[in-house]
Parts: sequence; C-alpha cells; structure tokens
Amino acid sequence: MTHVIDGHFDLLLDVAIQREHGRRKVIETDYLPDFVAGGVQTVVAAIYIDNKFLPEMGLRKALQQISALHAEADESPEKIMVCKSVSDIETAKQMGKIGFVLSLEGAEPLYNDLSMLRVFYELGVRLLGLVWSRRNFVGDGSHFSPVREGRKGGLTEFGIRVVEEAEAMGIIIDVSHLNDEGFWDLIEVARKPIIASHSNCRTLASSMRNLTDEQIRAIAFTNGVIGINGVNVFVGDTDDQADIEHMINHVDHIVKLVGVEHVGLGLDIIEPFMKYDSPNVFIQAGRKDFDVVKGHTKIPELARALAKRGYKDEAIERILGKNFIRVFKDVWKL
Repeated sequence: MTHVIDGHFDLLLDVAIQREHGRRKVIETDYLPDFVAGGVQTVVAAIYIDNKFLPEMGLRKALQQISALHAEADESPEKIMVCKSVSDIETAKQMGKIGFVLSLEGAEPLYNDLSMLRVFYELGVRLLGLVWSRRNFVGDGSHFSPVREGRKGGLTEFGIRVVEEAEAMGIIIDVSHLNDEGFWDLIEVARKPIIASHSNCRTLASSMRNLTDEQIRAIAFTNGVIGINGVNVFVGDTDDQADIEHMINHVDHIVKLVGVEHVGLGLDIIEPFMKYDSPNVFIQAGRKDFDVVKGHTKIPELARALAKRGYKDEAIERILGKNFIRVFKDVWKL
C-alpha cells in the first residue's frame, strides 16, 4: 500500500482559529474525510504566522497551533496521531490513523533566542522552514513577485547557529521561501539532507519562490527531496498553464535533472485558508491564487496522471511518500 505524504499543509492556522471559537474535533470533521478519500497517511502540518501577529505574538501563535493539534489528537485518539519519529509514522499507518508531523514555516517564533528551538523540538517540531517570504533573524525570504527593498542578505550569524543546532537535534531544514543568497549559504553549512517542502522549478514557472536547476541539483546532492507545489503561480506563468499536466512537467524536469528519488508532494493547498490572510499575500503579479490540485481527494487523480506520463508504480510510490520517509529516517534517527 502506497504511503502518501503531503509535505506541506497549513491546516493548523484554521484549526486553532476554529477552536478559539469553541469548535472541537475540527480535523476529524473537516479534514479527515478528504485525507481518507485521497489515501493520505501522513501530513506535515506547517505552523504559519500571519504578518499582523509579528513580532510580538509569533511565539504565542505558534504554541497555540501546536496546542490545537495535540488537543485534536486527544479528542480523536482513534483517528489522529502526533508523530515525532518514523516509528510513530509507521505505527499511525498500521493503526489506521492519520499521522501529523509538525513543521515551523519560518523561524519567527524563535525570535533571536536559540534556546526556543529545544522547546519546539520537545513539542514535536521535526522540520524547520528557515523563513517565510519575509526577513527574520535567520535570514531573508524570497518574495512571490518583485518588491521595493534594499540590499538582500543571506543567512545571518544567528541563522547559521540555528541550522547547526537544528541538524544536531535531528530537525530537517526546509528551504522553501528562502531567498537565493540564503540558499547558497545553507548549502555551505548543511551536513544533512535538506528539503524544499513546497517549491517547483523556476525554469518552468519564473517565480523566485521556485528553484533554479542549480538549486535542484544542490538539494539532490544532500540526498534531499523537493515537494511539488500545486498553487497556480508556482505551476505556470499564466493560469492557462496551471493544471495537473503542467504540474507533472515540474516532476519530469526534476527527474531528468537528478532522478525520481528527489521528488515528493508538498501540495500547499491554500484555498480553504485564503479567508484569513490579507489580500496582497494571495495576489501576486496581478494574479489570484488557486489550487491546481483541488484538495487531498484529488491525489489519486494525480497518481493516475503520473502513470499516464509513464511513471511506474515504484516511482509513483517514491513521489507520493517514500522519498520523504527516506529523508525522515536520515535526519531524525528515530
């Protein structure tokens, strides 16, 4: 049975808000049916902090989202499990539960205090996106489209220490949203596999959020994985190009460059959460964002499209989850 992993999903933003309004079992009610229909066994639950809460409330909002996931697991113990290790992921699958792995999407909750990283690790965070598309104490983010700004920076002195400490703990470093300067700084420092949890190929869609061919090769050289993103602006430069076929073109491009061992899914499904964000976050270069893959129920359709493109069962299984499992094993050692 194929182990399907979505390497990036922002559901905790929604779950925490709904719980603040008194709802319970939000994941079981609103998300679980789609996970089951799509065959998803593991979800990387990203902790995303909206601009309006930074810097003062970054730590609090992150902890609220983590608390929400743990509370949901307590309320739906037969269906949901928080996973801190590969053995946890395998246990969840065997028991028919959806496993959730926590990821920080941007190091803002750390502020400039390295000791906070240990706190998040103990709470279950196992992946760290160094930045979202903005500057923080770690480094500079990659904007969705050009903005007026001064000189860009790479990783800071604090950022280097964060990377080294995270790798020592067994936290996977995620380069999605990191700018080019910071990316190449990381390549100099990293000693373990790194990932781009939800990024595509800049050769095929020119957003700076996507990866150059050289960056794709560098990630593969670490034995890392690139999670294919299903948001229209990262799939194609026009909405006419934003469909599953063009999304698979990104898979093809990475496979031709470095092999199928370095491709995963990081669908970055956004439409359910657009109601929460300021409009200019989701309007990039004059385009309105939408999901090319309309929810997790469509993953079997994506698998069929891969098969039609010529991918064999073993390759599809790698893309849908096995490649991410390999990186989890390499870095977590748990």
